[in-house]
Amino acid sequence: MRNRALQEFLDAARIAYSARARDPNSVSLVEQVFATLESPAPQSQSDSGRLPVCKYLTDIANPSVSDEPDLRQVMTTFFSIEPTLRWRRRQGDCSGASEGFAENHANAMIVGPGGLEPREGVWLGVSLLGPNVQYPNHRHPPQETYLVMNTGDFRQGRNEWVHVAKGETFYNPHNIPHAMRSNDLPLLVFWVLKE
Repeated sequence: MRNRALQEFLDAARIAYSARARDPNSVSLVEQVFATLESPAPQSQSDSGRLPVCKYLTDIANPSVSDEPDLRQVMTTFFSIEPTLRWRRRQGDCSGASEGFAENHANAMIVGPGGLEPREGVWLGVSLLGPNVQYPNHRHPPQETYLVMNTGDFRQGRNEWVHVAKGETFYNPHNIPHAMRSNDLPLLVFWVLKE
């Protein structure tokens, strides 16, 4: 059986993603990911741990900040599992990242390799950027959809930056180089990927 707090978060994420995904590819990806997650997998006993940038969670991820019920439920259930997450810095190439990137970002896997529910082929995680931080261009074989919990900018390849508001989604096709950045406030995004 799946841990109750994790199941509640997955239920809330599914509702929010399903209501907010607009791009047909994103809609299809969201349906596939959450259909796969209907069947629980064995849970992990990995150690939890925060990084200094997680201090921003208090300000930007407080459920009372949102007056939209589905986003508020995502944040409420996220806070139930957040103390059990292992926050990590990006490994590998960080060229193109802003100065101070290493200390001002964190990622945590919720479902997927190293997550609360380790799986192959489907991932659900979260990224946090401090104010005015650019995540470097990166790519991966699985397609991806972000659920943006507060405003940020996103880019694919050499295209212009796209401003994405709180509660919107952003789709990345297979293997496309992509990046994100925060503005004067921190940025929190959830992401789902499926091979």
